[in-house]
Amino acid sequence: MGVRKTLDILVIASCCFLFSLKASAQSESIYYALEFAENKGQWGDSFQYRAEFGHGAFFLHPDGYTVLKHDTADYARVLAKLHMHGEAQPHVETNSKSGNDHLSMRSHAYRVSFIGANRHAVSVPDMPIQGNISYFLGNDPSRWKSGLSTYGKVTFKDVYPGVDVVYKSEAGNLKYDIIVNPGADVSKIHLRYEGTDGIKVEKGRLIIRTSTGRSRELDPYSYQITEGLKRQVSCKYIVKDRDVRFELKGYDPSQPIVIDPTLVFGTYTGSRASNWGYTATPGPDGSLFAGGIVFGVGYPSSTGAIQSSFRGGNVDIGITRFSSRGNARIYSTYIGGNGDDIPHSLISDGVGNLILLGRTTSSNYPRRGYASPNARGADIVVTKINPDGTAIIGSAIIGGSRNDGANIDAGVSAIGCKSLLFNYGDNTRSEVVLDEIGNIYVAANTESSDFPLVNSVQSSLGGGQDAVVIKLDPNLNSLMFSTYLGGTGDDGGFCIKVHPTTQEVYVAGPTLSTNFPGNKAGTIGSSPGQQIDGYVAVIANNGGTLIRSTYLATSETDIIYGLQFDTNGYPYVMGISLGTWPVLNAAYSNPGSRQFISKLKPDLSRYEYSTIYGSASSLPNISPVAFLVDRCENVYVSGWGGALNPCTQPGCFDLRSAGPLGMPITPDAIKKTTDNRDFYFIVIAKNARRLLYGSYAGQSGGEGDHVDGGTSRFDQRGAIYQAVCANCGGTTMCPSQPITVPFPITPGVVAPRNGALGTRSAGECNLGAIKIEFNFDGVKAGLGATIDGIKNKKTGCFPLLVDFEDTVATGQKYKWNFGDGTPEEETVKPFNAHLFPNPGTYKVRLISINELECITSDTSFQTIIVGTDKVIPDFNFFKLPPCANFTMQFDNLSVAPARVPFGPNSFIWEFGDGTPKRTTGPGPVVHTFPAEGVYNVKMSVEDPAYCNAPVSLTKVVRISTNVKADFSM
Repeated sequence: MGVRKTLDILVIASCCFLFSLKASAQSESIYYALEFAENKGQWGDSFQYRAEFGHGAFFLHPDGYTVLKHDTADYARVLAKLHMHGEAQPHVETNSKSGNDHLSMRSHAYRVSFIGANRHAVSVPDMPIQGNISYFLGNDPSRWKSGLSTYGKVTFKDVYPGVDVVYKSEAGNLKYDIIVNPGADVSKIHLRYEGTDGIKVEKGRLIIRTSTGRSRELDPYSYQITEGLKRQVSCKYIVKDRDVRFELKGYDPSQPIVIDPTLVFGTYTGSRASNWGYTATPGPDGSLFAGGIVFGVGYPSSTGAIQSSFRGGNVDIGITRFSSRGNARIYSTYIGGNGDDIPHSLISDGVGNLILLGRTTSSNYPRRGYASPNARGADIVVTKINPDGTAIIGSAIIGGSRNDGANIDAGVSAIGCKSLLFNYGDNTRSEVVLDEIGNIYVAANTESSDFPLVNSVQSSLGGGQDAVVIKLDPNLNSLMFSTYLGGTGDDGGFCIKVHPTTQEVYVAGPTLSTNFPGNKAGTIGSSPGQQIDGYVAVIANNGGTLIRSTYLATSETDIIYGLQFDTNGYPYVMGISLGTWPVLNAAYSNPGSRQFISKLKPDLSRYEYSTIYGSASSLPNISPVAFLVDRCENVYVSGWGGALNPCTQPGCFDLRSAGPLGMPITPDAIKKTTDNRDFYFIVIAKNARRLLYGSYAGQSGGEGDHVDGGTSRFDQRGAIYQAVCANCGGTTMCPSQPITVPFPITPGVVAPRNGALGTRSAGECNLGAIKIEFNFDGVKAGLGATIDGIKNKKTGCFPLLVDFEDTVATGQKYKWNFGDGTPEEETVKPFNAHLFPNPGTYKVRLISINELECITSDTSFQTIIVGTDKVIPDFNFFKLPPCANFTMQFDNLSVAPARVPFGPNSFIWEFGDGTPKRTTGPGPVVHTFPAEGVYNVKMSVEDPAYCNAPVSLTKVVRISTNVKADFSM
């Protein structure tokens, strides 16, 4: 179920249309998200938004919607005929007199109206999609509209008093949510279906019959929060003839709801070369850094990127920074040399510099800073990239004469069942983190007996593989300390964290050593188990001293994959266990399951609590890849499980996971069913009191969703930033496993399609980037401003009216201070408006308050600049002789304020003919158009020196050999 960022909502009834969005029968693996295009008169005035899908369209009205469906078989035949595709034959009617064939297509439209609703309900579009669209329909210029916006979501406010309706796209379907606010009358909600062949309820779902087939709406789901627990409210359809109502029982109109998880975005990289997903991390602005490997030419590198081309070997690293909504690439680049280059872990600092930890066999991997004298074979690389991806700040090469960085196996695709290589992808287990001043810490692995050591706690390699722990300066010029960590068996450095107050370095992972160093009496596990054990070790911040360590072990295999601290400095570990992992002081657990979460004392002397989760099985359900303890001490885990390549036996990878089937799923899950080859997300409340959330994620069918190694991360407020090796095989690798649910791609993202599908006979993978907000970490505030209808605008001319909104909207009440001496205001709605009568700079403060959350308030600020220097844009135009050419002169008639005259770069011209923008001063501009036609010419002023900037004026120009200049508007 989707999410509402609404705050005093009491009841939600959610209904989902399940219409196919496939453009053709061959497009099973391609997901087309709905885009709601605004209607500015190009289609008349009978509706406000239109969204097209593969074989039909939706039309949104203030009091309902209209559905147009084409017959799917007819549509496929017509599409195939028009595109001359395959052997599909169109539905043809023959005109016997003329001998001409023409195509026909059956269609059906029906209207759903909210009876008694507000016909003037105000629409609020959201999730704007990058780019604009234009319509030139017929020969009536009044219906020619350009520069129109499209959106991923539209809300109609107060359709009934206190009742909003939200339309959006989810998993390829139109979804509408009826949101009932406190005090609203649920009984007033009344839908009428007109133009159908009948409606009925079947197994709780609403079935709509039409001449082109049946459509269905899922059974409505509603819930409230009572005494801190989520409680589903009984809700069902009541159908009589053409009319539908909702029957809700046992709900409390005074209680607010909790916010459900939101799929913020899902996108591919769009790489034309196969691109496997490894690692992801958040940026400070909510952007998502994604890293994977790229098999050759075709990765979408951006202008000015560090490396725009593939440099050899089997694979290079590919890094993309997506914007916070996934609708833009901030940058995208290759990184690598003439060997194999593989990313393991990413982290961003507070200004958006990215630190990449990986391994390389390239002799010419980019170097700038520390380089080990004995490095050869596979080596550890740590590379720091500036925020726009145009420069390397530092790049260190660390290693000895044997393999470094990889866990046990340095191959690109490592198979399990080798020592500490338990599951597919475990050969890239390592982590990079930062401290508060930007020093860089690494936990990794080495087989080299000559690994470089500085202020080490252990001077020699203990076994075939040891963990290594490294601290580097922020610019990667020197090793501040570097040490082996391990006994005489194989040991792995999988995760690392710096204690928030003591600055001691905590390291964790697996070990086969019965003599792991530093273990002391009084710790949780003073002796090893009998197979692979987990361990936690504590090292002084500058190296030199191993303070303590402990085994965390049963009599079977135990591996730690995650390490985190809460705000009080207690460490938590996460991993898998095939033994009887202890369950202590935990109200929530799933007996017989093989995934664990444990909270430890900082001195490793005992468990504060410990629990297990999943489904009862002899094997783990998932391979965990991300872990978080939020500021409310809720814990989060993401992971994936299930066999890969299910239809190419015996070529499946040797995986030791049972798959996520049967793991706990909550009613608000993004995906409630699984093909047992999926991702899984779980959130457990503080002290393991209860389950907060459980959901599958990913496509169904094809090759399973997975990662090929590496870390993904949650941000500190509980949003997951996940890299996925997605959409592998498409429809060609596994014809017996067709894709029935697509990978979750959201509207307006930069790469809605897997660019590598079909590049080889089997079809190839793309890195899929997913960002999901779980919203369990307390109330949040996000103050946004709208000026002159433009969102996020912060400047204007006096007197200035500003519309303010809490864009997060998780509070019960809001306190507003406008910074201009007027009294503070309090509202129960997340929006307010304020008039600033005088010029000046004002710091506006919003406090969002919700007493039910673990953190009850949050504050957000916005600076508003009210100026006096207003520009008035204007221009006219005329055609230059001779009559047969297409050259126009544009005279700039704009008026500048006296204090700020125009400069040589004050104006930006766009001529609407595909030519580049032109920056000019206030003088006349001459432009030659390529052909006859109608063009939208736009002149803009973006200089912030003018209080109403950005401001623009668009005029429509018709170019013809018969007239000098036709019209403007």
